[in-house]
Amino acid sequence: MFDIGFSELMVIGLVALVVIGPERLPKVARTIGHLVGRLQRYVADVKTDINREMELEELRKMRDSVQQTASAFESSVTSELNKTSDGLNESLAQAAGEAPAAPGPAAGAEAGAAPAPEAGKAAPAAQAGIAAPAGAATSDKPA
Repeated sequence: MFDIGFSELMVIGLVALVVIGPERLPKVARTIGHLVGRLQRYVADVKTDINREMELEELRKMRDSVQQTASAFESSVTSELNKTSDGLNESLAQAAGEAPAAPGPAAGAEAGAAPAPEAGKAAPAAQAGIAAPAGAATSDKPA
C-alpha cells in the first residue's frame, strides 16, 4: 500500500521519540494503533458493503432474466394451447358436420346442427372438457 520498509519505520520512530518525548510516546503510539484499527475496520466494512451490493445487483439481473424466460415460456405454452384448442374445435365441427343427421330432427332446430344427446348421457366432448362447437346442444336435459 505505502511501501514503507523497516528502516523507514525506524527513522519515523526515532523522529517521534525526539519530537514527542519518551514520556508521551507510548500513549501516542497506542492512540495511533487504535485509529489505524478503526480505519482498517471501516475499510473492511466498506468492502463488505460494496461486495453485498454487487451480489444484490447480480441477483436482480438473474431474477429479471428468469422472469423474462418464464413470461416467454408462459406465452409460448398459451399460444400452443390455443392452437391445439382451435384445432380440436375445428375437428369437432367437421365431425359434427359430416355425421349423418338423425331421422326426424326436432321442429325448430337449426339445419346442420348436431343432434341432441340422449337424456342422461353427456356428449363425449363435454365429458372430455372440450367446448362444443357453435350451434351444438350444450345441455344434458331435454328442452
